[in-house]
Amino acid sequence: MKNKKIMMILALTLSASMLLPLAACNTAGSTVPASANTTAESSDSNEISNYNDGEHAIEVSGKTAEYSNIKVTKTGSSSSGDEADFYGDNAAVFATEKAVLTLSGITVNTDGAHANAVFSYGEGTTVNISDSTITTSGDCSGGLMTTGGGTMNATNLDIHTTGNSSAAIRSDRGGGTVNVSGGTYKTDGTGSPAVYSTADITVSNASLESTASEGIVVEGKNSVTLNNVNLTANHSTHNSDKTDNLNAVMIYQSMSGDASVGLASFTMTGGTLTNKLGDIFFINNTAANVNLENVKIENQDADGIFLRAAAAGWGNEGSNGGKVNLYLKKQTLNGDIAVDGVSQLNMYMTSGTAYTGAVNTDNKGEVYVEIGSGSKWVLTGDSYITSLTCDADAIDLNGHTLYVGGTKYNAGTESKGTAIEIKSESSSGGQPDGKPGEPPSGERPQGDPPSGGPGGSGEKPQGDPPSGDPPSGTPGGNNG
Repeated sequence: MKNKKIMMILALTLSASMLLPLAACNTAGSTVPASANTTAESSDSNEISNYNDGEHAIEVSGKTAEYSNIKVTKTGSSSSGDEADFYGDNAAVFATEKAVLTLSGITVNTDGAHANAVFSYGEGTTVNISDSTITTSGDCSGGLMTTGGGTMNATNLDIHTTGNSSAAIRSDRGGGTVNVSGGTYKTDGTGSPAVYSTADITVSNASLESTASEGIVVEGKNSVTLNNVNLTANHSTHNSDKTDNLNAVMIYQSMSGDASVGLASFTMTGGTLTNKLGDIFFINNTAANVNLENVKIENQDADGIFLRAAAAGWGNEGSNGGKVNLYLKKQTLNGDIAVDGVSQLNMYMTSGTAYTGAVNTDNKGEVYVEIGSGSKWVLTGDSYITSLTCDADAIDLNGHTLYVGGTKYNAGTESKGTAIEIKSESSSGGQPDGKPGEPPSGERPQGDPPSGGPGGSGEKPQGDPPSGDPPSGTPGGNNG
């Protein structure tokens, strides 16, 4: 990342005899660097502004710095989407080179294109931000942005983005670790989920809302974990011609080079998941673990289903389906599950889970269902599965027919089956354009990052598997 000379206008409300230590006072039209070595303890009247393309209002490189009770304003755009999205060009607040930046009680506003608000770049870099407000209005301008293996720790933030491709909590090439606790995170733009993950992102005790996009998107070998979160998704506009599907949570692999191929993960414990349009889950061109425990799930679209594992426009036709291990614990849910001919599903119901719905009604994909003691499946339509493990009282046919391996299941029958081996490779074909979180009209370049940039390989840490042992007989996270 090239060092850039940072241009700022520092607006201070001062008494005639007092100058705060944030920066030197300058004559009109002069510049003041908000540089890597600056540490600021400032009053609420302090404002740091930058109006130049490709520059930062605050930049911290290789140092420890702290800012509190300031307003940061950033206008101007980046001439290179890759530089902005991958390496932090034009971000309002930017930390890199193993810096430790602490922000508290700040307000950040950006209105340029590719003007991310707070950016953590590179392994060893950490941004800690708390009790702050972030607003972005330009396209491709996320609230929190983490790439190249950086770390972002956020507490009690209010983030609102209105531009396209502007997730409130966002990561890109090289990923990293993001921990968010408390606060509200809302997006209004097309292709702007509340969370877009090419990293390991955990959100706890917070409110997430998208009004035009998926609520959550996980790309490739990465994860999103939600603990006691209230998630509302209204996927009302398409960002890509790769799929007509509308959904609250999408897990996929675009093969753009921004996320490594491997087993994706979505885990939600407690909280609520409310979907306004379409399906709850859509998994395509990747393998994924989906873990749900005691989540209140509501689909307000009567035509939407609970989960769809199917091919879309990413990957090679015929090998780009969704491969899913679905773990349901202490869960009550309604809605059908669709699995197309190039997709697979292992479904595990434990700890009193109650599922009402039909599975694989088109009889196309491979499906294994395992129903633990005390859990129940009530059919709402004829269903076709490959294999089944259950006790004699686990299934209520409810007037419908269940076929297991092509044979009609007899009510009140115990069964012992075999799970499907879920492999994590994704189809490498197809074009990467139109991925959620990207500009609707643009393609994502696949080129290498600039030489010398840390984290440029795009490799993601594999991380630990979901907590707790999977049910017996499941291949779970097999990465074969």
